[in-house]
Amino acid sequence: VSLMTTVLGVFLACTAAYAFSRFRFPGRDQGMLAFLVSQMFPGTLMLIPLFIIIVKWLGLGNTFWGLVIASVFYSLPFMVQPLQTAFEAIGDRPLEVAATLRASPLDAFFTVAVPLALPGFLTASILTFAHTVGEFGVVLMIGGNMPGVTRVASVQIYDHVEALEYMQAHHLSAVMLIFSFLVLLILYAWRPNPKKGV
Repeated sequence: VSLMTTVLGVFLACTAAYAFSRFRFPGRDQGMLAFLVSQMFPGTLMLIPLFIIIVKWLGLGNTFWGLVIASVFYSLPFMVQPLQTAFEAIGDRPLEVAATLRASPLDAFFTVAVPLALPGFLTASILTFAHTVGEFGVVLMIGGNMPGVTRVASVQIYDHVEALEYMQAHHLSAVMLIFSFLVLLILYAWRPNPKKGV
């Protein structure tokens, strides 16, 4: 779930972040504010509309893909902000130079903006993955607790605690902690050095 959420979410966040950083359009400031405020409110405020859309309208409650869709939109604010910051740090000059070389806006985006914003993509991926690995509310409310379908590690830990199986809960928590640490360590080790360029 964390991997799928990160992969799908970064594509959506990339579109929003690039639009916020490069263009001025009606509702831009309100959209940026919505992403910022959504990180400050309790998760239940976002889960209720997600529950209505995914479970009631799409009929994807208690399914893997329903859980992935909910996780993507729930984690979207954590992806948009670092990507927007990375795109804004590029400035106008590299894209203007690409335009003088007759590069189309789409070519300039993939050959100039994306490579230069690679550290932002990595940061967004790390935040999204880490946020999703430990997510509990989205899983329980949208995905339920179906073995082999939507039961994830955080819910399994909750089940162990409910059953007073504290040792199993400690062991699984330790595995999650070590796994998350190793993933973040690997991602940071691969992080490009901005001083050397991309």
